[in-house]
Amino acid sequence: MLLDYEELVKKYNMNVTGVIHIGGHHGSEYDLYKKYDSIKHILFFEPDLDSYKILCDKVKGDDKVVTVNRALGPFRGKTTFYRSKDNLGQSNSLMKPDLHARQYPHIVFNEEIEISFDHLDRYEPSKKFNLINIDVQGFELNVFIGAKKTLKNIDYIIAEVNRDELYENCARVEELDAYLGLYGFERKETSWDGMSWGDAFYVKKS
Repeated sequence: MLLDYEELVKKYNMNVTGVIHIGGHHGSEYDLYKKYDSIKHILFFEPDLDSYKILCDKVKGDDKVVTVNRALGPFRGKTTFYRSKDNLGQSNSLMKPDLHARQYPHIVFNEEIEISFDHLDRYEPSKKFNLINIDVQGFELNVFIGAKKTLKNIDYIIAEVNRDELYENCARVEELDAYLGLYGFERKETSWDGMSWGDAFYVKKS
């Protein structure tokens, strides 16, 4: 994560009671969440089975954490999952790599598999969750389209965003701004890695 979560908490006086983390990978943010007593509930989604097993080992025994081995999208269905054994699978995506292949030639997508995906609202996350942290390699807007009900209870969003089409047909940051704006969110912070992608922090207007 490019943004400093602890700095965001201080700057915006965040009171996070529950986290929905979409694209949990190996659970690297788990230790960060544990620092905050206010966070009573953590829900991780991770579609890649290898990464999911590592995530489960990391959070084992913590009854505040629920893990789900599932991809999320705008509805229920099936799609192609592009996997890379390079960089520990951090670039795995539901979208076909485009500019990504040219900017990061050392990361090779060497497997395509069919997986099922679902929409977040079907899991009916309760009001105890008020932060979404999402990193799904260009598929973020699709996930939010399937989270219309959930977004009503969310106060903060940390999302990976794109300036360029790193993945085919991925949403640009302006599209994400516009959609989340419909639910009262405003982008407050952005940290860019080069010119193509970065992390953004959104807050729901009071």
